[in-house]
Amino acid sequence: MDKYIREAYGVKFLLSQHKDLRRLKRNSDQPAIHGNKFWGSSYLLMEYLQQHPLPARSKVMELGCGWGLAGIYCAKHFQASVTGIDADDAVFPYLTLHAQHNQVEIDTKKQYFEKITQAQLAQYDVLIGADICFWDEMADTLFKLINRAVKAGVKKIIISDPERAPFFTLAEHCTEKFYAELESCSVSQPRRASGCLLIIENN
Repeated sequence: MDKYIREAYGVKFLLSQHKDLRRLKRNSDQPAIHGNKFWGSSYLLMEYLQQHPLPARSKVMELGCGWGLAGIYCAKHFQASVTGIDADDAVFPYLTLHAQHNQVEIDTKKQYFEKITQAQLAQYDVLIGADICFWDEMADTLFKLINRAVKAGVKKIIISDPERAPFFTLAEHCTEKFYAELESCSVSQPRRASGCLLIIENN
């Protein structure tokens, strides 16, 4: 394997020195909304999914996908059909590059959370998101989105976070209304990360 490629949970990711990533950074617009790297909460999400696999060929929406590591994991291990949603379309070339290195295909769509409709959500079985509740106002936006997803019949919702205050506000609302569970998680590889997962089973 190329010395500038690492692998975690069976997913390859490129280090900043990798020639493909360097070329992309030179020739593409740079992400603006915190979409400039992989976030540790993606590894928490993959750790959880390793212990709690999704049904094969699930339809998965990754919210605030960034470079799409968690969605790529789902496509690679569960043959999931994955759509990455992000408000910043400058992240999509980075997602596509990593999908190519992992030999999977990920659909992408530029969209703000508040614009994702109940009808759109009804097309998916699973909703995932890593490190997406970082501003105070996003707790309410995500709660309303999750409410639409539950009404749409999305079977499972998993949000991972490094334990920011807005995430716990969201978790409190979801625990009250949807009987959500909070699960602590930590990993040491490929780098140390810790936090919580918000899990909603909509049976």
